[in-house]
Amino acid sequence: MGELFEGVTIWTIIDKIVAYLFIIVLFWGAKNKFGKKDEFNEDFLSLDAMKSIRGIAAIGVILHHISQEYFFQEEGVLSLFVNAGAYFVAIFFFCSGYGLLKSFDSKPNYLKGFIKKRIVKAIVVPFYVNVLIYGLFQFIVKIPLDKTQWVTNLLGITMMNRFAWFPIVLAILYLLFYLCFRFIKNRYVSFGIILVFIIGMGVLFCFEGHYAWWAGPNNWWIDEHYWETQAKWWMDEQIFWFSGEWWANSAPAFLAGLIFANFEKPIVAFFKKKYILKFHVLLVVTVLLYGLNAYGQNKFGYWTEFAGTGPEIGDKLATYFLQIPLLFLFPFTVFMLMMKFYVNNPVTQFFGKYSLHTYLMNLAAITLLRFIEVPDVVVCVGDVKNNLLIYAVSVIILTVLLGVGEQNLTERIQKLLFVKKQPVVFDTSWSLIDDSDTKHMACVKDETTSKSKEKTEAKAETKSPPKTETKSEVKAAPKAASKPASSGKKKSSGNKKNGKEK
Repeated sequence: MGELFEGVTIWTIIDKIVAYLFIIVLFWGAKNKFGKKDEFNEDFLSLDAMKSIRGIAAIGVILHHISQEYFFQEEGVLSLFVNAGAYFVAIFFFCSGYGLLKSFDSKPNYLKGFIKKRIVKAIVVPFYVNVLIYGLFQFIVKIPLDKTQWVTNLLGITMMNRFAWFPIVLAILYLLFYLCFRFIKNRYVSFGIILVFIIGMGVLFCFEGHYAWWAGPNNWWIDEHYWETQAKWWMDEQIFWFSGEWWANSAPAFLAGLIFANFEKPIVAFFKKKYILKFHVLLVVTVLLYGLNAYGQNKFGYWTEFAGTGPEIGDKLATYFLQIPLLFLFPFTVFMLMMKFYVNNPVTQFFGKYSLHTYLMNLAAITLLRFIEVPDVVVCVGDVKNNLLIYAVSVIILTVLLGVGEQNLTERIQKLLFVKKQPVVFDTSWSLIDDSDTKHMACVKDETTSKSKEKTEAKAETKSPPKTETKSEVKAAPKAASKPASSGKKKSSGNKKNGKEK
């Protein structure tokens, strides 16, 4: 589309409008304590605050996936989100790590039934429901798959939905948490093991790369003839686990969440004294680490396969180790900001509630509506660029509809597979409950409060003996409480040379 002014097109304007709307979401319903000395958002780790920040991250991930589409990168639309995926995913990992340790510290026998409830029910079942949905989708639209690929995809060994890597990594980290905190009494040793394991996942990707580079002649992946005539399906990108830096580069935030949960009280107390100075120091360090990350991306990079000199494992390793300090610290910086400023509005709450399933169904929406974006698929009037805005809006709407539908389906299947037992009363005084506990714990708190009030009233009645009423003495009947108190209540086919930071 032609320029409206020098260097300005309709798409540069739309790009800025989208960024502006996203910023509005970041300020709508803000709880701001800046400028108020010694005042803080004491609920910055509450369920609503956590759900809201996850909602922002979910919106960011959806926009990131759309920005990876070829024509969007060609026009520079949604450029703000092209390399932002890793930061949004880091928020999810941080919240997961924090929630696990807070649950472990506050609930008796938390690890009893952990694998069944927290891994199989909450992660594995949604993953395989999503696999079946995508399998049905690919069968209906007749996407050609090798028979062996059908089997491995349905088993989850290879990727039916290439966006579904997050629940796999999350399940692995949950299992690691269980093993460490079940069998190791020294918490610092557990943290060390988790750190080594997370770094090991990143190193595994660096050696594996984006393709099965070891399965053919040198640089076979940049030879179109070899790719089309001799390469097997399993040699393609995003087929096996850890075939992409996004599988590992955000995972250090999981450990950051664990550590923050362990030292929450002293950390919060430390920042409350001279908050502005300490937060700005933290912010400067974060910016410096961002610069270190940018240096690694520009100097080395993850997509070294396209340099034509082989897989270049060393460059990938250098990029990874220059990036992980930033993704470890970034979510911590976000939550320290929330001590003074965070938002809570209907949009962030909605996406926070459906974050995992909108994420999982995003690829289906992107694929189903791609005919709007790509001119060769459908006859359309005018330039394809005119369709990008319609495509982006349509993808967001369809992602939401599919995500809500999948979550409702998954919940029904979970109820069929797992019989709900009588709830056990736990202490709920701390500030965050992981997603699988939220509804259960809220109900328990209501029931506990009600029972406590009943016992208090019973004791009050039995302490003093009943009096005999006379004509001159009238006894006032005590008023009963009207109702008990209630508690309030988780990549794409973009331009490969630009890099994919999921």
